[in-house]
Amino acid sequence: MDAGPLRVALLGYGLGGAAFHAPLIATTPGLRLTAVATGDPGRQAAVRARYPDATVYPSPAELLIDAAGFDVAVVSTPNATHVPLARASLDAGLPVVVDKPVAATAEEVRDLLRHAATRGRLLVPFHNRRWDGDFRTVARLVADGRMGRVRRFESRFERWRPDPPAGGGVGKDDPAPGAAGGILYDLGPHLVDQALALWGRPAQVYAEIDVRRPGVHVDDDAFVALTWPRGPRAHLWMSAVAAQAGPRFRVLGSAAAFVKHGMDPQESALRAGRLPTEEGFGEEAPAAWGLLGTDERAERVPTMAGAYREFYVALAASLRTGAPPPVAGADAVAVLEVLDAARRSAASGTVAVLEGRGTAGR
Repeated sequence: MDAGPLRVALLGYGLGGAAFHAPLIATTPGLRLTAVATGDPGRQAAVRARYPDATVYPSPAELLIDAAGFDVAVVSTPNATHVPLARASLDAGLPVVVDKPVAATAEEVRDLLRHAATRGRLLVPFHNRRWDGDFRTVARLVADGRMGRVRRFESRFERWRPDPPAGGGVGKDDPAPGAAGGILYDLGPHLVDQALALWGRPAQVYAEIDVRRPGVHVDDDAFVALTWPRGPRAHLWMSAVAAQAGPRFRVLGSAAAFVKHGMDPQESALRAGRLPTEEGFGEEAPAAWGLLGTDERAERVPTMAGAYREFYVALAASLRTGAPPPVAGADAVAVLEVLDAARRSAASGTVAVLEGRGTAGR
């Protein structure tokens, strides 16, 4: 690679491509959004209007014909296409960033990582929610021991969407094996990855997975419980049918608890067209800060600023210098192992035990 900006080819320009990847890439020093592949005429026009220097291709296949003109590919397409497009990008000689979930099963991710290794190219999962401001704040409080020994970790992505969108969203309402449809695959990777980032691989997984809304063909309401040896229990909720959302985080420790409501503001800001370079991006108002303490005495804890762009800053450094990638490929395997176990648990009504030993928690 020469000393100029790394040339990024973005495959897909739906919500993920338009609201997350493109603006993050375009504002990261050392990266240049060089090409975008999308077959939708409206999205093609949107790319040309917002990123006039990027070449628009009508399909990923046509973009990859010109792979020699790029330094990295980013796959942000429907879930069922992640593996074939990541493999095709690797075969074209490009390192690859892949949206979550990387695949529908842990074994598919392992196979893709083996393929990346044979090609001598990097495969990086886009687990951007590690850079949520509220999660960064929780991680700091855990590391600093502000709650004592953590006994229970509760985390929620809950929405109120009693009337599902027509078509269920691209690919997200597809019940076919391998399509990775449903809320467990949509929101589960975020919640599971955050829990694993704190305490490593769990030993046991229990899950309840349901279809609540008429006309929906995949799960829209799920609960996953994780257990670590000598560590905490994590309870993770994801739902499209929560008329009142619970706290985003509720962390119970031996000395104090931390309770935080509301969602990280970065997604809504990006969807509204704001850029990470704008003053105040990713910051929360004091009224949204979480409470640390007990019922008798608690204090507001400032929420750290959200920082999704740090993923791409670290990616650029990894490609340039060989520094560790922002997310290891093995982390995607670990997340899918938990989701695989959750499916088994929900189907059998029993606790699923992961092979090997879980990591001890703090």
